[in-house]
Amino acid sequence: MEKTRFIYEDATLTVKILGDIDHHNARAVREEADKIILGRKPRLILLDLSAVEFMDSSGLGLILGRYNLAEEIGAEVKIIKPAPSVLRILELAGIERIMKIEEGAKK
Repeated sequence: MEKTRFIYEDATLTVKILGDIDHHNARAVREEADKIILGRKPRLILLDLSAVEFMDSSGLGLILGRYNLAEEIGAEVKIIKPAPSVLRILELAGIERIMKIEEGAKK
């Protein structure tokens, strides 16, 4: 079953995660995302969380790790369209202090 869709267009990489982010699937998403990020070197990385209903600390680690990698290559990271339950976790973790969260944003 597909867990993530990667769309690269105009120096923007959209990473659409399909389903929950937990310790069972975070590693596979991380490895594939890193391979594409390092290969394509996008200027903007959009983490589309619209299809994620549950996220544990592994999800936060996934997001923060991609942020750190993006910093290394000079890219910006934005989280787009998080579900309310995921947005709450992001807010509690203070993620909006280091990256933009766009609710309902198209791009």
